[in-house]
Amino acid sequence: MTSRFMTGLLLWLTLAAFLLSLMAGKVWIWPMSWAADNADGWIFLELRLPRALLGLCIGAVLGLSGAVLQGYLRNPLADPTVLGVSASAALGGVLAIFLGINLVPFGLFGCAMIGACASILLLLAIGRGGGPIGFILGGMVLSTLAGALTAFVISIAPNPFAASEIINWLMGALTDRLMEDVLTALPCMAIGVLLLLTTGRALDALTLGENGAKSLGVDLFRLQWLIVLGVGLSVGASVAVSGVVGFVGLIVPHLIRSFCGEQPSRILVPSALGGAVLTLTADSLVRLIPGPGEMRLGIAMAVLGAPFFLLLLLRYRKGAA
Repeated sequence: MTSRFMTGLLLWLTLAAFLLSLMAGKVWIWPMSWAADNADGWIFLELRLPRALLGLCIGAVLGLSGAVLQGYLRNPLADPTVLGVSASAALGGVLAIFLGINLVPFGLFGCAMIGACASILLLLAIGRGGGPIGFILGGMVLSTLAGALTAFVISIAPNPFAASEIINWLMGALTDRLMEDVLTALPCMAIGVLLLLTTGRALDALTLGENGAKSLGVDLFRLQWLIVLGVGLSVGASVAVSGVVGFVGLIVPHLIRSFCGEQPSRILVPSALGGAVLTLTADSLVRLIPGPGEMRLGIAMAVLGAPFFLLLLLRYRKGAA
């Protein structure tokens, strides 16, 4: 299956998933009611439309980030969380809730982005000159440290309500997001995506090894900068607005690679579209689960992603045997 055909198919699937996200919920809102001057019209404009737009953008960001990282690290098990950016952004958001800064306009988003940007600077310092190995080890250090600090903040929360709010945010969800959240996160996501899309040719060259890529004129340090900044801005913004939604960047590129081949540049755009389809569809399905509430999107993706990760791990262990 050619990359162009797969991209076209995914565009249609993305459109279908987006329309489903606009309609699905405890109360279905059909297209003829989207512009109505009643409760359905208000719910559509104030809640469903921002939620669908965020699902589209966050899924695309995570799918693209996963494809770029798997190409750079030459490891199909790599995921955006490997850099520690998600964990660091989550730590910033947790501190905002803990200190009450989330009550200030853009307080939660600002603190989460500060955490993401701090992780970018630290990662560049730790991984400088170390290539992919130094890159991934630096990310593991940051992720472990940020996770430990997050757990510490939760343990010293001044009251159970603050701890509950922190845990609910960490689970990841698009519930009750507004158009202001979309407009706040979109610029950072757009810049990050543009940076990541420029890495395709360099990632193709990197399949020949670092020495082979250098012989073709690839500046590996510049490539690392592009990846870290791109992932930091886009994934940091997605965590800031939705909490942690994992496994999209692991699942989608692997599935896309089965149809489009192993060349990294060929799977970047399809992975972004596939991430949008997966996130939008999952977010629609969690709303349809019977009961007064809805499952958190982050939990749903973990339930889906953990078995997928295990199957991948067993497959590659079997291949290496």
